[in-house]
Amino acid sequence: MTAATEAIRDPGLQAERTALAWTRTAFAVLANALLAARSGLASDSPAVTALAFVLLAAAAAAVAYGARRRHALRGIAPAVAAPSHRAMGLTALLALTTCGVGLAAIALTPR
Repeated sequence: MTAATEAIRDPGLQAERTALAWTRTAFAVLANALLAARSGLASDSPAVTALAFVLLAAAAAAVAYGARRRHALRGIAPAVAAPSHRAMGLTALLALTTCGVGLAAIALTPR
């Protein structure tokens, strides 16, 4: 075996597992979005309902990104090595905002 052959131990399965992880993550976010929507509608809390819609959008984005990765793996779409810094920053900002809205909704919910 050459050094190049030893360096490529798992050329396809790791990428496939990562693409499948995006799908699993999207389903987990979707389940949380549906639970938040149910809770927000049952308690008439607009903050929790808004959080549910943000989570639904995040689930849709995760499904779209996972589909794009699967297409890139199959050679249907051009492969992208990594997301841009701007996309990573936007994702982090969205995650922090969503967490903040969720915590605020919990803190402001009457008991």
